[in-house]
Amino acid sequence: MKVYQIRMKLYLLEDIPAEDIQIKVTNFIDRAFLQERSLSILHEINTYKNYCYDLPYPVERDKIYKKDHIYTLTVRTIDEHMADFFQRICVNTYTRYIKGLTAEFRIIPQKIFEFIYTLTPLIIKDERGYWRNLMDEAEYGKRIQVNLIKKWNLFNHDNVTDDFELYTTLEFMNRLPVSVTYKNVKLLGDKIRLSIADNETAQNLAYMSLGTGLGEMNSRGAGFINYRWL
Repeated sequence: MKVYQIRMKLYLLEDIPAEDIQIKVTNFIDRAFLQERSLSILHEINTYKNYCYDLPYPVERDKIYKKDHIYTLTVRTIDEHMADFFQRICVNTYTRYIKGLTAEFRIIPQKIFEFIYTLTPLIIKDERGYWRNLMDEAEYGKRIQVNLIKKWNLFNHDNVTDDFELYTTLEFMNRLPVSVTYKNVKLLGDKIRLSIADNETAQNLAYMSLGTGLGEMNSRGAGFINYRWL
C-alpha cells in the first residue's frame, strides 16, 4: 500500500467564512468528479472513497478566507487512480467560489508511528446521536479500530480481525464537541490523538489512515490526520 499526497493551490473567487469552507471545498471536489465517469459513479455509491482532505491553509485571523487569495489544500488517498485524478482534473476545475491552479505530488513513506492526531473532527455516526451519550471511551475506540479494519479489508481483499492492540492511549484535544455540517445537519465530532501500538497490524492501519482518514465522512473533510514518527 502507498499513501499519495497531493497539495493543490486554490484561488478563491469569493470571500468564504471559515465555517463554510469545508462545504465549499467539498463542492469543488464533487464538481471535479463529474468530469471523470468512473469516479462520478463511485461518488454515488455508499462505500469507502479512500481519500481525505484537510482545510485550506493558511487560516486567516478573522476566520474569513479571502477573495483573490491563494490557499493550499492537502488531499491524500491510497488509490493510485484517485491520486492521478486529483492531479489532472482538480487543477482544471472551478466553481463559483474556488478555482484550481496547480498540484504537487508525493508518496508519503511508511515509518514507525509514535502517534497520529486529527486536524479535522473525527465523526462516528450513530442513529441515536452523539457518541458520548451512548458509549464509553473503550467502545468509542473500538469503533475507530473496526472502521479502519473494514477499510483495510475492502481495499486489500484481506481478512484482518480486531484481535490486536491499535493504540496505547487515546487523548481528546477538544473540551466540547466540534460540529461538522452535512446536508444542512450539524454532526458532532472530536479531535483526538492516538499513540499507535508497536505491532505490525497497528502500524499498517495507521499508515493507511493517512490516506483514508479516521472515522466516517472522510470524503466530506472529516477525520483528516497528521502524524509523528519515532
